[in-house]
Amino acid sequence: MSLANQIVKDVIYRVIKGEDYRVVIVNSINAEFLQFSIDFFKRIVAAKLKSKNISIDWYKKAFISNPLSSDEIAINAGINKKTITNMRGLATKSIVIDAANEHFDYLYDTILNLVKSSNDIELTLTIRFNGVSVDLSVSESLVVINTLAVKRAQLKGGLWSAIGKSAEKYIVLALCKLYGVSDQYYDASRFVKDKQKAVDREIDFYLLSNKKKYRCEIKLMGKGNPESTDAIIARGSKVFVADTFSLQNKSQCGELGVYWVALRDKNGFRRFKTILKTLNIPHNDYLGNLDIDLPPILDELFAKKGIASINKNSAK
Repeated sequence: MSLANQIVKDVIYRVIKGEDYRVVIVNSINAEFLQFSIDFFKRIVAAKLKSKNISIDWYKKAFISNPLSSDEIAINAGINKKTITNMRGLATKSIVIDAANEHFDYLYDTILNLVKSSNDIELTLTIRFNGVSVDLSVSESLVVINTLAVKRAQLKGGLWSAIGKSAEKYIVLALCKLYGVSDQYYDASRFVKDKQKAVDREIDFYLLSNKKKYRCEIKLMGKGNPESTDAIIARGSKVFVADTFSLQNKSQCGELGVYWVALRDKNGFRRFKTILKTLNIPHNDYLGNLDIDLPPILDELFAKKGIASINKNSAK
């Protein structure tokens, strides 16, 4: 199993148990960022040693050049690829290289002016690797620090979104497994995006009963997020499962006739049984231990056989 899947499993496990899942994502961000930093420092040493110029051209040649991917070029120039897309409308390789170089030149001029106006500040970044060391000037050090800052921001935004969406897909499915709901009473057909449709979502989940389909909305939202609750109004969801709900969120769901599950409430996952009973969906009572029962369920869902089973059931 990939590290990414293991992280998603840990998030789902914590969410259903009513524990804070954010520490898992924060630790993942820290791990990826620190690994990137070490690799980046190694590349800095190699590039600086090869350089015969005093100017910053060594950095541009090694870190903002065509052999690298578009994402790498943008980050190394101190800008996010998504920002380039917003600025230029497209983010082809040639556009990224052009925008990255333009941004870097402006950034470096800004750094030089800052250093010149703050000549009382001395900063030398020394990087040692395999017994070899290189010294970076104040301006070079600020370029490196800025790149690391942009990379961390990219990781933070990307991982929160990706891990959250991946976990949301399987939370209700895991709850169904806990309560022994047969696959004939749920539909996960839109776990995979339908590319033939102009507008489609990936996280829809339907509970089925008496020839009716009840749309489920799953959100790992923070407490008191009215925008997320508003989403169920627009999409006509009947069941709303979330990490936390404020009293206002719960009241709003009650007024809309939407069944909700607040997993961070004490034994919050058990409210799912009440929904199954209300919708007349056959199920078993759950009297087990989550620490014992959840891990094998999640292993099944993330195993190749489990994923294949999900897709097969989705085709019904």
